[in-house]
Amino acid sequence: MHQLMVFCRAGFEGECGRELTDAAAWRGIFGFFRPGKEPGTVRFTLSGKDKPADLMNTLALGDLVFARDWFEILAEFELPASDRVGAVQAVLRELEAALPACQRVEVRIPAGNTDRDLGNFARKWVAPLSRALRDAGTLSQGAGPDVYQLEIFLSDFTAAVVGVSRADNRSPFPGGIPRLKLSGQSPSRSALKLDEAWKVFVAPDRATELLGGGKKAVDLGAAPGGWTSQLVRHGMLVTAIDNGPMNAELMATGHVEHIEADGFRWRPRRAVDWMVCDIVDQPRKTAAMVAEWFAKKLCRYSIFNLKLPMKKRYEEWLECRGLIEERLTQAGIGYRLVARHLYHDREEITCFIERLD
Repeated sequence: MHQLMVFCRAGFEGECGRELTDAAAWRGIFGFFRPGKEPGTVRFTLSGKDKPADLMNTLALGDLVFARDWFEILAEFELPASDRVGAVQAVLRELEAALPACQRVEVRIPAGNTDRDLGNFARKWVAPLSRALRDAGTLSQGAGPDVYQLEIFLSDFTAAVVGVSRADNRSPFPGGIPRLKLSGQSPSRSALKLDEAWKVFVAPDRATELLGGGKKAVDLGAAPGGWTSQLVRHGMLVTAIDNGPMNAELMATGHVEHIEADGFRWRPRRAVDWMVCDIVDQPRKTAAMVAEWFAKKLCRYSIFNLKLPMKKRYEEWLECRGLIEERLTQAGIGYRLVARHLYHDREEITCFIERLD
């Protein structure tokens, strides 16, 4: 069974599968996808002699936009009404030759699961399942390198998928979903999008470099101040651009200057460290504006959202990416561009650009 289980936002299974198919083919590995029975899942089957490990050795999860997480499928089996731990052990004994040494087990359920009993069972099942697998020698004892993780996916109480994921090529968040809390002082829930973006795009060892030291930032389309509040939380001095009103408590911090202007037209007199943008508009218009900021070296870092259309969302992302790449290549700008469909995004994707020169 040469298959991957891939997780994405429900409704974006087609975009996730097409992107993965294209990314694999670009690396000389071919396969096909089909949406899983559970919303937010995709099954990717590799053709010929190619194995999931071959693809995961050359393709990083972070290089994909629409995939939240993934693991290699080893087997599917029915779960009995009793002794479910024993059923898992029996399947793993049959897979012993193909099963790498795993230190821990993760029990997953569909992201949109509404069955509270299934959710409670999955959480409570981890401990007894782990103990039994350690006693049987299936899970490694001691403090060796955490390379592989055993994955159990439950679609319901009657069926399970078992597989493995690698520590260096899976989401650091369970199921690819960071659990964040909205600050009571935040002006809007949009703050969660930027908070998640920091965690996804900014490596912990670079957090001080990118976010610390009283940096100067511009928030385009800032009102009422959800993203501005995140910038202020990191000690940045923010210029908030929007014709609408800003949150009064946020303005009272003394870290924000509000300029009533069109976010697409306004430009700073001097370059800043960060430019962020969550304006609802045509994605190519946003992409062109961001490309201009970087071509003219008006900022060093940017996080911005592209509001995708209802149809041809993957194609629209490719067009926007191509537009940015062409403009910055013409301007001779060195850069790094990554994008992800974050958990707190809906019909948009979040992009990060870092100027390298």
